[in-house]
Amino acid sequence: MNQSLRYISISHKTASVKQREVFHIPLEKKSDYTQILCNTFPDIDGLLLLTTCNRTEIYFETRTHSATSIRDYLIDLKLPKSSSIDKNLFEFSDSTESTVKHLLEVSSGLESSVLGDSEIIHQIKKSFQFSMTHKLQGSLLERAIQSVFKSHKRISNETNFRDGTTSVAYKSLKVIQNNFKNASSKTKKILFIGAGDIVKQLFKYNSKFNYSNIYISNRSKEKAMILAQKNKCKTFPWANVLANKLDDFEVIISAVSNCSNLIHDLTVSNHNVLLLDLAVPCNIDKSLMYQNNVMFHDLDSISKELEENKEMRIASKSDVINIIVEELTTYNEWLNEAQLRALLANLKISINKVVTKQFQPNIEDTQIKLVTNEVMKKLINQKETLALLPENELNKIISDEASLLINNL
Repeated sequence: MNQSLRYISISHKTASVKQREVFHIPLEKKSDYTQILCNTFPDIDGLLLLTTCNRTEIYFETRTHSATSIRDYLIDLKLPKSSSIDKNLFEFSDSTESTVKHLLEVSSGLESSVLGDSEIIHQIKKSFQFSMTHKLQGSLLERAIQSVFKSHKRISNETNFRDGTTSVAYKSLKVIQNNFKNASSKTKKILFIGAGDIVKQLFKYNSKFNYSNIYISNRSKEKAMILAQKNKCKTFPWANVLANKLDDFEVIISAVSNCSNLIHDLTVSNHNVLLLDLAVPCNIDKSLMYQNNVMFHDLDSISKELEENKEMRIASKSDVINIIVEELTTYNEWLNEAQLRALLANLKISINKVVTKQFQPNIEDTQIKLVTNEVMKKLINQKETLALLPENELNKIISDEASLLINNL
């Protein structure tokens, strides 16, 4: 096989939240999975683990290992022996061009559950920074990421695709407003659980809603306190969250990584409670939605809510697709040139070795260089054909050409 950039993906397009959460790779486990994959598949040169609420994807640069072999290994790694899963839930490709096209479509927001979602580009950036830290950027992957950032800039500057906000965090805050439609929604007692990107986005977008009675809780008290001080809110004890002592809250938004079924027992008095589960794996037991006075949303239902800006984004899709086609063409031109340079370099090394053997000992390097260059000129037009020949046949052709030139010196 040639060195190729490949990928596997399980996303909201093919799998439910419950199916996706099985293959979620939490941030604190990324280093472990990176080491496991690199030890098991040692010829991986580039590796990008992209894990979001809606997708888990592995991009990898290798010569010998197929996408299906990585997919099957991940399934064996994450799934109990007694369980089974439909492998068709995964998309994959062994083609560099198809992989880069998929990455460009994902990074643009075309593949997001919310069309044009702008959070994905930041998640890709963080994932690639992780790859660089582990010296796993690879040449094909690194160039693909450059294409991602270039297309992102062009989409922002040349289209209306990114106008308006349709992020999961913004939508969640809008759901509060829609469910409590009177002025008192501003003072509802709200609990944010977690301290990751989504919770930070909730605080960011709250400037548009001005909810004033917000608490935050997190496994790390220090992180919770930092966000509380920065956003002028109060902290809530993590022990109370673990004990499900949440009686006074009217809105609970949970986005804690790797904390399945965190909220499973809720005592509801006379007031309504809005539960929003933005985590993978899910933090909130879905059976709570059947309790009286409980309103429940998860990532799948949130993505169907509040379709503002959708028409503008749909109208801009063709412009985005054109940009992706242009950037993919540019990538392929670079790839073909890189492959040609490698082919010519290897051909010249082969010619030089054969020519050196043809000469008598102690011959001057200038004559070896002269004959090498002349043989190169004669064979360069046949470079694609020669690259497919076995080494012994290639060396025979080079030897014949070199002999003719040496005899004429």
